[in-house]
Amino acid sequence: MEYSKLNLWYLLACVVIILQCHHRMVVGEPKVPCLFIFGDSLVDNGNNNYRETTAKVNYEPYGVDFPAGPTGRFTNGRNTIDIIAEMLGFDDYIPPYANATNQNILGGVNYGSGGAGILYESGRQLYGDVISFDEQLSNHDATISRITKLVGSKSAAKKHLKSCLYSVGLGNNDYLANYLPKYYASTATQTSQTFAALLIAKYTKQLIKLYKTGARNVVVFAPGKLGCVPQQISTYGSSDGSFCFETSNDIVQIFADGVKLLIASLNKLLPGAKFIHTDTSTATSYGTYGNITVATEPCCPTSTDVSNSGHCIRGSVVCSNRDEYLFWDAFHPTEAANLISAKIAYDDIYPLFADPIAVA
Repeated sequence: MEYSKLNLWYLLACVVIILQCHHRMVVGEPKVPCLFIFGDSLVDNGNNNYRETTAKVNYEPYGVDFPAGPTGRFTNGRNTIDIIAEMLGFDDYIPPYANATNQNILGGVNYGSGGAGILYESGRQLYGDVISFDEQLSNHDATISRITKLVGSKSAAKKHLKSCLYSVGLGNNDYLANYLPKYYASTATQTSQTFAALLIAKYTKQLIKLYKTGARNVVVFAPGKLGCVPQQISTYGSSDGSFCFETSNDIVQIFADGVKLLIASLNKLLPGAKFIHTDTSTATSYGTYGNITVATEPCCPTSTDVSNSGHCIRGSVVCSNRDEYLFWDAFHPTEAANLISAKIAYDDIYPLFADPIAVA
């Protein structure tokens, strides 16, 4: 009997030790000390809630699968950058700039804004006061000033910022909420090639500005396969032999090719820079992925009002099999699709951790 009790206590002790070791592995230090996020509705986690814009979704059914409910995330649960932050080891989501406090800005800030683009005017005519990439960069300047005060000197702030990871993903709204509507209405004043060149020129200046603020480790997301979003399919139809409207995909691909070349050029041009290009568009385009079987229809009923067309109707009843849907509303992926995108992006980011984080 005593021998059995000793064995039992030994077994229990081993289980406790294993659980404690597992806990330490899960809640250990994140792979990077800070994460700064720039982008559009794919990453917005509440910044637009406080703006005069119709591109805000702080209402049900958005957030139906998120613990805090509707927060301003344009999906049913976590967005891609939320999941990446978890994979990086952060114990909480990166706060939106709109309500980031001094207590948490050292760990990063999310500047993303639904409807925003590379160009100032993109999204503004449709949605109102969205936060363009230029304004997001200005907000980052303000954050840097706050960090400098917190750490006590510019040199300490510079060292901290160079150790951070920066996520940038813009360009989708420069097409969906700027160029494509004009192109199909035959009112565009630029060719597809000229417009893409304009975007690349502006993007180049913006990314170099971010580098000059101290950013060294930067992941840049390629634009999505925009011809595959339900809004494009319902408006223009799908192309022969495809789930998607390929004309839009072909137009955006000119810019996408330019972004890939830009990233390679910046790595050669800027000392100490580690720009990484990631293309997660396979998670929102052709075929089926994991449990996902519905690729062209949104999970929620969507509005047809011009000001918020494509967003879920407030208070509407949504599909119950959300893990089988690629799209949540007419523009934005479900959490199930975001999980796939996050895995793709994380695999591309991982080489940063195989080598020391750039601090040059």
